[in-house]
Amino acid sequence: MFDNLGIILIILPVLYIVISFAVENGIKEAYKDITGKKPKDEHDLENRIKMYTSSKKHMNNNDKEEL
Repeated sequence: MFDNLGIILIILPVLYIVISFAVENGIKEAYKDITGKKPKDEHDLENRIKMYTSSKKHMNNNDKEEL
């Protein structure tokens, strides 16, 4: 019985994470289907990506000018 305990302690957290991501994505997809809008956290993620890419371009341009 104690041999299986280690396997169970590894499998249960992994199973919990997989199920929680599946439920979260299912809720987001249902929200999109019902309202036709993106969830707030997807808007935040898109804004962060835009800010990161624009700041990275700006930083690259400044580096070239200094040389």
